[in-house]
Amino acid sequence: MMLSSTAVVFALAGAFATLPAALGLVAQKRAAAFFDPTAGGGSMLIDAGNGLGEPLNVIISGLSSPQVLNEDGLINYARAIGFSTECFGIHLGNPFSANLGDGHGPVNQTTELRQDFGNADLGTCLESLVGGNHFRVYFQNGPSADSGAAFLAVSREEPASDNHDIVPDGYDIGRDQLVAGAVGITSFDGVTYSTTAQNVTGLLPVGSAGVNHGTSTGLRLAPTFPSTAVDDRCVPTSGIAIDGIVTVLTVTIQ
Repeated sequence: MMLSSTAVVFALAGAFATLPAALGLVAQKRAAAFFDPTAGGGSMLIDAGNGLGEPLNVIISGLSSPQVLNEDGLINYARAIGFSTECFGIHLGNPFSANLGDGHGPVNQTTELRQDFGNADLGTCLESLVGGNHFRVYFQNGPSADSGAAFLAVSREEPASDNHDIVPDGYDIGRDQLVAGAVGITSFDGVTYSTTAQNVTGLLPVGSAGVNHGTSTGLRLAPTFPSTAVDDRCVPTSGIAIDGIVTVLTVTIQ
């Protein structure tokens, strides 16, 4: 039986249309928003290199548009919500690692992004100087827990003159400021995003135990009663605690 030229064209078009799916090339959303890292032997605290950790307090859900869940896509999204890459691409300090319980073990941050003060090209240079919000990025994409979610360690930091220490309540403040700038409709470089947020408890502890900057290196006098110059002693001052909330963002490209 002979096929008309039109039938051949449609047959070929159908074959080529199914080819990407057969090869696994079609971008598809994963089935899970995220997996709890502790279930796979991981942690919701990244390793600060000093025996303490910093909280992974924002998660970009694996149910987000797939184009967001890779380094380039996440950087473009970050620029839509007020962050950008580091000043002239220069990173000072050691990278921090995270174990997301996905079978990869501890993995260094994919990238670190800083508040850009409205200028995606040079604004992060100002953040490096005067302080502001910033976050480290880790993707959960290992063989045992491949949600594709991006886990963010967000915090607001002091200026360079104060060695970029975290401001009081800086982990919670940084998270809340990022979320406030993300929720709703944002855009950058021709891509428009719609973001919703949900707070989750039970993933992170509450308090300062094990948290970097959670116990200050400064000392104060703690008087004994009755107080005497001999009995007064120095004890660590209280540091930065976290409220235990993780905000999960679902980002959809419009």
